[in-house]
Amino acid sequence: MTDQAFAQADPEWLELTRLAREWFGGPLGQLMLQEERKLLEEELGRYFGGFLVHYGPCAEAPATAPQVQRNVRLGAPLPGVEIVCEEQAWPLGEHAADVVVLQHGLDFSLSPHGLLREAASSVRPGGHLLIVGINPWSGWGVRHLFGKGALRKARCISPSRVGDWLNLLGFALEKRRFGCYRPPLASPAWQQRLAGWERVAGGWQSLGGGVYLLVARKMVVGLRPLRQQRREPMGKLLPLPMAKVNRRPSEP
Repeated sequence: MTDQAFAQADPEWLELTRLAREWFGGPLGQLMLQEERKLLEEELGRYFGGFLVHYGPCAEAPATAPQVQRNVRLGAPLPGVEIVCEEQAWPLGEHAADVVVLQHGLDFSLSPHGLLREAASSVRPGGHLLIVGINPWSGWGVRHLFGKGALRKARCISPSRVGDWLNLLGFALEKRRFGCYRPPLASPAWQQRLAGWERVAGGWQSLGGGVYLLVARKMVVGLRPLRQQRREPMGKLLPLPMAKVNRRPSEP
């Protein structure tokens, strides 16, 4: 896969994806991805099936589900992407995947609603959709407001709003987890000193984590019961009189 765009790609979307990929390759982005991987690996170990689809701007190989037969990456024409497509034109059939992972896909999207609909359509009934996003109610969300470059362009949609969107698309939210509690400080020395706080706050699972993980299950559409045909009432069954048998003695 090369960095050359395909003819129909939106230049604005490609540039946004490229900037996001560069930011995740830096020290702060790597710290965030490191904490996310812990959450994703723990969650993805529960699933099995035929296909897992991953969508997101990160350059490094994402966490996989070991019990799923095929893990594929799709997205912009960049290194590491196996299936090239735009965010609202996935080349997948409806209900094609057992698990779909959107790792910061909504954060760096031109149309979060359109991307979420595309991902939701690809999940089979009973399958799972996992969404990782930057928590706006955290130190990372505050840095996004005053930052520069790709982080400044991130949407940082709140987990409660994404949960409402999932409900409208026929998903039931099963789990909400947080991670990356260390503040967005570029100094490796300070990050090392605050590693203990990451473990303590992660055990509390407070709402101040820099990233959130939503796990939603696609509801299975119930079968409509067949309407029984109305039957005309029948009269009562009356016992019939039994015929008497006249047994004559046999003649000599």
